[in-house]
Amino acid sequence: MTSIGAAFRLVRAGWILTREGVVAALPGEDMTGLPKFGWRVAKLLTRGGARRRQRSERLAGAVARLGPSYVKLGQFLATRPDVVGNDIALDLALLQDRMETFPRQQAVHAIEGSLGRPIDDLFVELGAPVAAASIAQVHTAEVRNGGGEAKVAVKVIRPGVRKAFQHDLESFFLAARLQERYIPSSRRLKPVEVTETLAQTTRIEMDLRLEAAALSEIRENTREDPGFRVPEVDWERTGRDVLTMEWVDGIKMSDVEGLRAAGYDLPLIASNLVQSFLRHTLRDGFFHADMHPGNLFVEADGTIVAVDLGISGRLGKKERHFLAEILYGFITRNYVRVAEVHFEAGYVPRKHNVAAFAQAIRAIGEPIHGQPAETISMAKLLTLLFEVTELFDMQTRPELILLQKTMVVVEGVARTLDPHFNMWKTSEPVVGSWIADNLGPRGMLSDARDGVNALLSLARQAPDFAARTERLSREIDAMAEHGLRFDEATAQAIGKAEARHTRWGRAALWVIALALIWIGWRLV
Repeated sequence: MTSIGAAFRLVRAGWILTREGVVAALPGEDMTGLPKFGWRVAKLLTRGGARRRQRSERLAGAVARLGPSYVKLGQFLATRPDVVGNDIALDLALLQDRMETFPRQQAVHAIEGSLGRPIDDLFVELGAPVAAASIAQVHTAEVRNGGGEAKVAVKVIRPGVRKAFQHDLESFFLAARLQERYIPSSRRLKPVEVTETLAQTTRIEMDLRLEAAALSEIRENTREDPGFRVPEVDWERTGRDVLTMEWVDGIKMSDVEGLRAAGYDLPLIASNLVQSFLRHTLRDGFFHADMHPGNLFVEADGTIVAVDLGISGRLGKKERHFLAEILYGFITRNYVRVAEVHFEAGYVPRKHNVAAFAQAIRAIGEPIHGQPAETISMAKLLTLLFEVTELFDMQTRPELILLQKTMVVVEGVARTLDPHFNMWKTSEPVVGSWIADNLGPRGMLSDARDGVNALLSLARQAPDFAARTERLSREIDAMAEHGLRFDEATAQAIGKAEARHTRWGRAALWVIALALIWIGWRLV
């Protein structure tokens, strides 16, 4: 019955999206055949009030009716403009993750259950919630600190949220499988794989110990950085369902007028924010991937404090080289080198021509060099770059897409603080320093040292590798002589699983079809 329930939930979601005008707001003029017919029907079914709203407002209204799982789905898809398109991604990025608070007693129950201690042993006082989102809410609290007391922030998981997300994820997976099966052009975007990434991201975000670990790692990485930090974690009062950290006294970066009235140097804060983000990305390969202004505070001395690290991103050494060389190549107008980096990294298949790809890169870079520096958007450059790479069969790179999304947000925050913000001039010290350290002579020495270490590690594993190779050779010889055989139980299990999958898949499709017929009959 799981597939039947998922089908009904999917039909309900489609109906709400249609009534709220989300489907009608999609660019359907260029569609043909059945998709265009469906788009036209959706325009007729849009309720009157929704027709007068902007697309972003329609999305917000639909998500409010669908619930917290769809808030997270929208925010996740905002990181994937390759899947939903740039315009839709920007609208989704505006979704506000604000929910009603749940009772304090439920929070107490979750804290005690997670930490295994009475609330009075943990806190001098647990205050009322000050903010609530789809996954958790935040309380103020007081803890004993040496001879005195200290104010802390306590983040508590929303009761029943894991079960609710699991049910909605079944619907998301059903939609992704149907999309892959019936819309061949979408298979390049790997909708099932995208949904699996969403599921994994959500599972991580719902274990607050992992968010605490991310805070701890970035705090360690940025210990010596000027003007940036994250709150310190109270590990004694942190578990799967609760995260306790120091309280941050500061002005939210979303309150631009408040920052200006307090006398802060806004261009300096904007520069510090972008340089900090690039430093974390290039130097550490680990960055805060949800740096919207509501998650950023400015303390009295001008230090930026970032909170809410439920979403973070990682870049390997190859990806960092890729990013730095691309940025440097655009700055120096060396488009052939930018193209070569794509091929060296394995992002573009070798069947394509480097010179042709460099020509496409030049079409992006040359218009930028004719503009004033303060109007050039690095985030827009990356967006155009990923659009061009689609023409050359570059596969979706989730880590780079997440980086692109975060850069869009960070650059947008900087321009809010300083309308004349020069992204390239601000980035140059960080990017140039990293290139000198990692792509120059020092970088070559570091790569050589890594290569020697890899060879030594391989040498230590040689005896075990030889033994495994010998066993594999014997097994291949046995298969060549006798064939590949399943035992009877395995064969029966495979047959039953395949039959069950086919049966439930057909049943789900019938439910969707009948539901749509019923909706059409009701409308008539």
